[in-house]
Amino acid sequence: MNPILGIDFGRARIGLAISDELRMLAHPLETISSKKDATARVAAIVRQRKIDNVVVGIPRQMSGDVGKAANEALQFVEELRAMLPCEVVTWDERLSTVAAHRALREAGRKTRVTRNYVDQVAAQMILQGYLDRQREAARAEKSSR
Repeated sequence: MNPILGIDFGRARIGLAISDELRMLAHPLETISSKKDATARVAAIVRQRKIDNVVVGIPRQMSGDVGKAANEALQFVEELRAMLPCEVVTWDERLSTVAAHRALREAGRKTRVTRNYVDQVAAQMILQGYLDRQREAARAEKSSR
């Protein structure tokens, strides 16, 4: 199996994470600027790493509504879908950046030092949630046969 790419979209920075080939674990990959050719960089990674599909976190509001940040992420998703040869799916990522900050703080990392890395960790959390759900669905389907 080819890996899956996870994306934490932000107005300033975009965090990227990648799965292993078994699609068990997500790993931080890199942080890119959302200002300059972000879709071209994602497309290059998809080609280089032979990515099967891309998972983009959509930051819904706590009520589940789609706000300004989620609309911007959905616009980014549409741009990716127009240029990538693989499937691009969305994933509810409420509080992933908050959880990433907490995880890095608990690991003893200072906020100032982790500014760029936190986006990768958020992408890792988004992708790991997606991978876990895919495995659960496959297990449930297998046991229902």
